[in-house]
Amino acid sequence: MSGAPAGVDADDLLRLENQLCFAIVTAARNVVAIYRPILEPLGLTHPQYLVMLALWEQSPRSLGELAMELAMEPATLSPLVKRLEAQGLVTRSRRPADERVLDISLTSEGRELRRQAVRVPTQVLEAVGMDASEVGQLREGLSTFAGRRRSGG
Repeated sequence: MSGAPAGVDADDLLRLENQLCFAIVTAARNVVAIYRPILEPLGLTHPQYLVMLALWEQSPRSLGELAMELAMEPATLSPLVKRLEAQGLVTRSRRPADERVLDISLTSEGRELRRQAVRVPTQVLEAVGMDASEVGQLREGLSTFAGRRRSGG
Protein backbone atom coordinates (compact mmCIF):
# COMPACT_ATOMS: atom_id res chain seq x y z
CA MET A 1 0.00 0.00 0.00
CA SER A 2 1.44 3.37 -1.03
CA GLY A 3 -0.25 5.55 1.58
CA ALA A 4 -1.62 7.78 -1.19
CA PRO A 5 -5.38 8.39 -1.37
CA ALA A 6 -7.25 6.13 -3.80
CA GLY A 7 -6.78 7.18 -7.40
CA VAL A 8 -3.80 9.43 -6.63
CA ASP A 9 -0.32 8.62 -7.85
CA ALA A 10 2.15 8.68 -4.92
CA ASP A 11 4.85 10.11 -7.21
CA ASP A 12 2.56 13.05 -8.06
CA LEU A 13 2.03 13.70 -4.35
CA LEU A 14 5.76 14.18 -3.91
CA ARG A 15 6.32 16.48 -6.87
CA LEU A 16 7.71 19.82 -5.73
CA GLU A 17 5.17 21.72 -7.80
CA ASN A 18 2.34 19.95 -5.92
CA GLN A 19 3.57 20.93 -2.44
CA LEU A 20 1.48 23.47 -0.55
CA CYS A 21 4.48 24.42 1.58
CA PHE A 22 6.53 25.27 -1.51
CA ALA A 23 3.73 27.37 -3.01
CA ILE A 24 3.29 29.34 0.23
CA VAL A 25 7.02 29.91 0.80
CA THR A 26 7.52 31.01 -2.79
CA ALA A 27 4.49 33.29 -2.66
CA ALA A 28 5.67 34.83 0.62
CA ARG A 29 9.09 35.58 -0.85
CA ASN A 30 7.48 37.13 -3.94
CA VAL A 31 5.05 39.22 -1.88
CA VAL A 32 7.94 40.71 0.09
CA ALA A 33 9.69 41.47 -3.22
CA ILE A 34 6.56 43.28 -4.44
CA TYR A 35 6.43 45.40 -1.28
CA ARG A 36 10.16 46.27 -1.28
CA PRO A 37 10.13 49.05 -3.91
CA ILE A 38 6.80 50.37 -2.62
CA LEU A 39 8.08 50.66 0.96
CA GLU A 40 11.54 51.96 0.06
CA PRO A 41 10.40 55.62 -0.30
CA LEU A 42 8.92 55.34 3.21
CA GLY A 43 12.25 54.10 4.56
CA LEU A 44 10.70 50.86 5.78
CA THR A 45 11.43 47.20 5.30
CA HIS A 46 8.51 44.80 5.08
CA PRO A 47 8.84 43.65 8.74
CA GLN A 48 9.11 47.28 9.88
CA TYR A 49 5.98 48.09 7.87
CA LEU A 50 4.11 45.33 9.71
CA VAL A 51 5.19 46.81 13.06
CA MET A 52 4.05 50.26 11.97
CA LEU A 53 0.68 48.90 10.78
CA ALA A 54 0.07 47.39 14.21
CA LEU A 55 1.10 50.63 15.94
CA TRP A 56 -1.09 52.75 13.66
CA GLU A 57 -3.99 50.63 14.87
CA GLN A 58 -3.06 51.03 18.54
CA SER A 59 -0.25 52.89 20.25
CA PRO A 60 1.27 52.49 22.75
CA ARG A 61 1.59 48.73 22.92
CA SER A 62 3.86 46.57 24.97
CA LEU A 63 6.58 44.70 23.13
CA GLY A 64 4.89 41.44 24.17
CA GLU A 65 1.48 42.52 22.82
CA LEU A 66 3.08 43.67 19.60
CA ALA A 67 4.97 40.38 19.23
CA MET A 68 1.77 38.40 19.77
CA GLU A 69 -0.18 40.50 17.26
CA LEU A 70 2.56 40.08 14.65
CA ALA A 71 3.12 36.37 15.41
CA MET A 72 6.80 37.07 16.14
CA GLU A 73 9.11 36.28 19.00
CA PRO A 74 9.92 39.31 21.17
CA ALA A 75 13.64 38.64 20.59
CA THR A 76 13.05 38.94 16.83
CA LEU A 77 10.86 42.01 17.16
CA SER A 78 13.15 43.94 19.51
CA PRO A 79 15.85 44.78 16.91
CA LEU A 80 13.14 45.92 14.46
CA VAL A 81 11.74 48.27 17.07
CA LYS A 82 15.22 49.57 17.90
CA ARG A 83 15.77 50.43 14.22
CA LEU A 84 12.40 52.18 14.06
CA GLU A 85 13.39 54.13 17.15
CA ALA A 86 16.70 55.11 15.51
CA GLN A 87 14.66 56.38 12.54
CA GLY A 88 12.61 58.55 14.91
CA LEU A 89 9.35 56.69 14.25
CA VAL A 90 8.78 55.10 17.67
CA THR A 91 9.91 55.42 21.25
CA ARG A 92 10.53 52.65 23.76
CA SER A 93 9.88 53.23 27.44
CA ARG A 94 9.44 51.16 30.57
CA ARG A 95 5.92 51.13 31.97
CA PRO A 96 5.94 53.06 35.28
CA ALA A 97 3.53 50.62 36.95
CA ASP A 98 5.61 47.62 35.86
CA GLU A 99 9.25 48.18 34.87
CA ARG A 100 9.37 44.74 33.22
CA VAL A 101 7.01 45.92 30.46
CA LEU A 102 8.49 47.78 27.51
CA ASP A 103 5.96 50.05 25.82
CA ILE A 104 6.34 51.01 22.17
CA SER A 105 4.75 54.31 21.10
CA LEU A 106 4.55 56.23 17.87
CA THR A 107 6.33 59.55 17.60
CA SER A 108 4.78 62.43 15.68
CA GLU A 109 6.99 61.38 12.73
CA GLY A 110 5.65 57.83 13.02
CA ARG A 111 2.06 59.09 13.00
CA GLU A 112 2.84 61.36 10.04
CA LEU A 113 4.31 58.45 8.06
CA ARG A 114 0.84 56.89 8.06
CA ARG A 115 -0.31 59.61 5.63
CA GLN A 116 2.18 58.37 3.05
CA ALA A 117 1.63 54.69 3.84
CA VAL A 118 -2.08 54.92 3.10
CA ARG A 119 -1.15 54.55 -0.60
CA VAL A 120 0.74 51.27 -0.07
CA PRO A 121 -2.25 48.87 -0.34
CA THR A 122 -3.40 50.45 -3.60
CA GLN A 123 0.11 50.27 -5.03
CA VAL A 124 0.33 46.58 -4.07
CA LEU A 125 -3.03 45.84 -5.71
CA GLU A 126 -1.83 47.55 -8.88
CA ALA A 127 1.46 45.63 -8.80
CA VAL A 128 -0.27 42.25 -8.55
CA GLY A 129 -3.18 43.11 -10.86
CA MET A 130 -5.86 42.17 -8.34
CA ASP A 131 -8.70 44.06 -6.71
CA ALA A 132 -9.40 44.31 -2.98
CA SER A 133 -12.07 41.61 -3.14
CA GLU A 134 -9.73 39.11 -4.79
CA VAL A 135 -6.99 39.81 -2.24
CA GLY A 136 -9.54 39.46 0.57
CA GLN A 137 -10.59 36.04 -0.71
CA LEU A 138 -6.97 34.94 -0.98
CA ARG A 139 -6.22 36.20 2.54
CA GLU A 140 -9.28 34.37 3.89
CA GLY A 141 -8.20 31.18 2.14
CA LEU A 142 -4.80 31.40 3.82
CA SER A 143 -6.21 32.07 7.31
CA THR A 144 -5.98 28.40 8.33
CA PHE A 145 -2.27 28.38 7.48
CA ALA A 146 -1.64 31.77 9.08
CA GLY A 147 -2.65 30.43 12.49
CA ARG A 148 -5.88 32.39 12.63
CA ARG A 149 -9.13 30.56 12.69
CA ARG A 150 -12.03 31.77 10.62
CA SER A 151 -14.88 33.20 12.63
CA GLY A 152 -18.40 32.00 12.01
CA GLY A 153 -17.42 28.68 10.41
